[in-house]
Formats: sequence, C-alpha cells, structure tokens
Amino acid sequence: MIKVTFSATIHAPKQRVWYVLWEKSFYEQWTSLFAEGSTVKTDGWKEGTKVQFLGPKESGMLSIVAVNRPYEFMSFRHIGMINQGVEDTESEAVKAWAGAMENYTLKEEAGTTTLTVEMETTEEYKDYFNTTWPKALDKVKELSELKTMITVSTIINVPIEKVWDSWTDPAHIVNWNNASDDWHTPRAVNDLRKDGRFIFSMAAKDGSFSFDFGGTYTAIDPKKKISYIMDDGRVADVLFEQNDSSVTITEIFQAENIHSLDMQEAGWQTILNNFKKYTEKLFNLT
Repeated sequence: MIKVTFSATIHAPKQRVWYVLWEKSFYEQWTSLFAEGSTVKTDGWKEGTKVQFLGPKESGMLSIVAVNRPYEFMSFRHIGMINQGVEDTESEAVKAWAGAMENYTLKEEAGTTTLTVEMETTEEYKDYFNTTWPKALDKVKELSELKTMITVSTIINVPIEKVWDSWTDPAHIVNWNNASDDWHTPRAVNDLRKDGRFIFSMAAKDGSFSFDFGGTYTAIDPKKKISYIMDDGRVADVLFEQNDSSVTITEIFQAENIHSLDMQEAGWQTILNNFKKYTEKLFNLT
C-alpha cells in the first residue's frame, strides 16, 4: 500500500466545509467526479458504523467510520467491496488491500479552511487518484464557497444541556425568535424528531403583519446537529459544538431569492444573537 495526500484551501468556515463533505445532496455532487451517480448509505456517520460508498448498480466500497470528530477529522477504514448490493469482505482480491485508511482533516484560520485528504491505495490506482482527487476537491471548494449558502454563528457561554433546551423548547423559543424589537413569536410548535414538524408564528407587534415559518426535520442528533427542510424546499443545518464551558452554534442554510444575501444573513444572525443573550441571561443568573 502507498499513501497519497491532497489538499485544498477553501474560503469558508470549517463547519460549512464539513457540511458539504458529508451532507448527502452535496456529497453526491463532489463524488460524482469519481463516478457519475455516486451516493452513500450511512447511519449518520457514527463512529464504528458501516458506510456503503456506492456508484452505479449498487456497487462500490464498504467501510467503517473509524473516527468522527465533527468539523475537524473524519477517518474511514475500508473493509470490503459491494457488488450489486452484495458485501464482500473475504475474497482474496479484497484481502489484498483491506484495512486501508482514508482521512479528512479540516483546519480553520480566520474563516479560511485547509482541507487535507490522506488515503492508502495500491500502485494500480495511484495515477487515477492523482488525477481525480484535485478535481473533486475543486468541487468541494466551489460548493463550500457558494454565495447561495449562508452561515451564521455565535458562542453561548452556557453548558450544552441548557443550550439544547433553550433552542428546542417552545416555551423558550417564543422569547428569543425575533430579528428586531418590533417583532415577536407569539406561538411555537416543535415536534423534535425525524419527520416531525415545527411551526413558528412570527408577527409584528403592532399587528400589521404575520407569517408562519415552518418545516420538517430530516435528522436529529441530540445536542450535536439538527437538519430540516423548510416549507419552501430550502435546507438548513444547525450545528452544536461543545467546548469546555461554552457551545458554538452554527447555522448553515440555503438562501431564498427575494431578499438580498446580506439582509438574510443579518436577519438570521440577529435572531442567533438574541438566542445567545436570552440563554446566557436565563441560565447564568447568580
């Protein structure tokens, strides 16, 4: 086995790069450079679980998630092949390279992320990867830097359990979910489970205008990640990154085409800032 290494400098936060790497719809775009129709089957990228990296005809690579440190490092141990949906971990052809590792490292500085990919392969495939990986990383860079994806973030100096409660409990949501002082959220319904619905009724305090912001959850990883699709078809992720005594919340969402990108970013950031102010005041009372 030989090791090959590839790297890209991406002008986007590490959370957004991570999202592009592993969110299925984006994963399928950048891996199409290796094989048209590439997809993946996984149990949420959890450590120790199987991953099926598939191309056409349900064929491809069978792997194990060896390490998953969100936004920093992902490692796979390749253990077999899949041929038309049938797993092969015992053939002599597989044993010749089984155990090969493939690692993804993300390092961010001042909003720019360096993505490094290291993988073990055989001499037979060295030229193929040397040609294809740079193209795939160019696609990851393109998708990560897309202006139609907006990222907002803040740090809350409260333990993760409190942050999660404040973010998900309707009794709290109605107190922080507004982008300006003349708006409020008089009603919040939140069925926090996969395929569950949420509806936040947002209204001007003078009664002049109101609307429902709603969507459906596509994945819930408690205290780590919430994924949902809005009623207008746009997707979003909320990422919770626990530090020593604080939590970084990052929201990555697909922009709409009515308001300017700057206005959308400012509005979502203001709501996130309100969440920080409310939660820190609520749980840091002395």
